Parts: sequence; structure tokens; C-alpha cells
Amino acid sequence: MLTATGRQGHAQHSAAPAREPESEPDWAALNLIGASASFRRVLASLCQWSRVDATVLIGGETGTGKELAARAIHYLGARQDGPFVPVNCGAITDSLLEAELFGHVRGAFTDAKQDARGMIALAQGGTLFLDEVDSLSPRAQAAILRFVQDHSYRPVGGARFQCGDVRVIAASNADLEALAAEGRFRRDLLYRLNLLTVTLPPLREREGDAVLLARVFTERLCRQYGVPRTLDDASLAALRAGQPWPGNVRELEHRVHRAFLTAQGQSITLGLPLPAGFAPLPRAGTTAPSPIAFARAKAQVIAEFERRYVLDLLAEAKGNLSLAARLAGKERSRFGKLVRKYGLQRDADARPPRD
Repeated sequence: MLTATGRQGHAQHSAAPAREPESEPDWAALNLIGASASFRRVLASLCQWSRVDATVLIGGETGTGKELAARAIHYLGARQDGPFVPVNCGAITDSLLEAELFGHVRGAFTDAKQDARGMIALAQGGTLFLDEVDSLSPRAQAAILRFVQDHSYRPVGGARFQCGDVRVIAASNADLEALAAEGRFRRDLLYRLNLLTVTLPPLREREGDAVLLARVFTERLCRQYGVPRTLDDASLAALRAGQPWPGNVRELEHRVHRAFLTAQGQSITLGLPLPAGFAPLPRAGTTAPSPIAFARAKAQVIAEFERRYVLDLLAEAKGNLSLAARLAGKERSRFGKLVRKYGLQRDADARPPRD
């Protein structure tokens, strides 16, 4: 049985006040970089959850930085001097799960030549991070639930329960609520894990952060390899235009790393799809373009602006050419020439019939 001393020890640690941060955390040191509003809200939640010793469930797509978020909660909190022990739940088989988590005593099974501590014992006084909890089998979920309920566990083959003085943080890239509705994830375990929650936004929804991250990754690689290199204008324009990034920050980091290593000079090209009408400007120290090339680039920029301007006015006027011309402050005939110039007649002809 769990001794009273064990329970009291756990309660006392849980009640210990977390250290209040004196200033804004150094997020860059924690590898959490971003300036978008959606990401800043996540950072605020991480800072808040670090001040209380409670279970946290972190959600988010693959590559969004869930383990980094878990580490931030740990290192900003009262348990920062204790160990941070990550457990990849998807990599542990049912036959080894309890031994890996709870440890075992000598002779508990074949090849158990001596006592062995489990992940919970290794995380004593710190944080146990359960990654990919959605991959746990029903048997594994039952074993985890028993521990999360009261932090008590019994090593495999042992006769006495022990108390795990750890904070539990779990993470999943799956919708656990949907899995629970389908009967594939225990709802009682979900209720235990999602006491506090935070969901990391995908990179495609973090406006401006792709450029910021790509530059940070490039600077780190320059220091690592001792080679000065920068992202080219085309890559920066493509990053600003937005990309789907199914692999999120991890995908961006790998792309920058690969482009850095394969670059022939000081310029890094990511090879991303370019926005319409993009015309790269010459870098300082390069050969100046001819007047013809400059005029062509200028004409492309003006043409793209005109096309977009006319298209937006037609959309606002619901295809009514006369109304769009008035909004532009132009005669209908002159505005009509712009519409035909860019092949937007269909947008003008799509206007609703007049009453």
C-alpha cells in the first residue's frame, strides 16, 4: 500500500508555489520564436501554466513544437531544477510499457537480472512528458490512467506501491475528443490529461513568422558551419506570400538547412513557389541591370498593381462596370479599357441584372 508519508510528500510538492517570472521569458533561448498574434497568445498560456503544478495537454499538428512547449512549461516553473523526461508513447510496445514507465524488480520476468528504475522514477521531482498519447493501446491507456489519477504506481514484480512526485505533461497531434467519441481513447483518461490545455497554431496561420524563423535558422547555420550566407529575395518573397507547410516549423527548418548546404555561393534559394508578378531586385555589389531590364521589371510591378486594383473594384461593385468606374474616379470607357487589358471582362459581365 501507498504509505501516508508518500502521499504527503507528493501533496507538499504539488502545493509549493511556482517561481514568479521577474520579466518576459527568453523565448529564443527556449527555441520558441515568433511574433505573430496567434503565437504570442500561446506563449502567454505557456507562461501562465508554468506557474501552477498541474497536468497540461498540448495539441497541435506535427512539427509545431509541442515538446519545446512542454520544456518551456518545465523550465519556467517551480520544477525547473528537476529532470525533464520525455516518453515517446508510440515507440513503446504493450509488453514493455509498464516496465519502461514503472520499472521492475529483479526476477520479475526473463532477463530481469536486477532492479531497474522506470521513467517515472527518473523524472522524480521534475516533469514526465508523454508524447503521442493518442498512440497508446487500450491496455496502455489503463496503466497511464491509474498513475495519472493519484501518481501511485507499482514496479513490475514489486509488492509495494510507490509515489511519483512528477508533473505530467502530455501531447498529441490527433483530436483526442474525436478519438474518445469513436471509442478509441478513454474519455476518463482524457479528462485527467486536459486539466489545462494549449494548442500550437500551424505555421501557415502564423503571419510573418516563417520569414522570422527562416532568418533565425540561417543565422544559426552560419555560426555552425562558419559560412556567411543569406536568403535570396525570391525566397523571402515566397515566405511572405505564405506556404501550406504541412510539416510546419520542422519542415521549414529542414528546407533551410538543405538549401544552406547545397548553396553554391552566399545566396540561399529555398525553391518555393513565387507570388504572381514577383521581379527580384539586384543585390548591392552586383552588375546593374540594363535600362530595358529595369523598365520591364517596373512595368511588371505596375501591371500587377493595376490588375489587382481593377479586380478588387469589380468585386466591390459586384461586377457593375459603371459603379466600379465611379469608385475609381475614372470615365467608364477608360476604366473599361483597363478591364479588357487584363482580361477581366468576365468579372464585369458577371454583374447582377439591373432592376
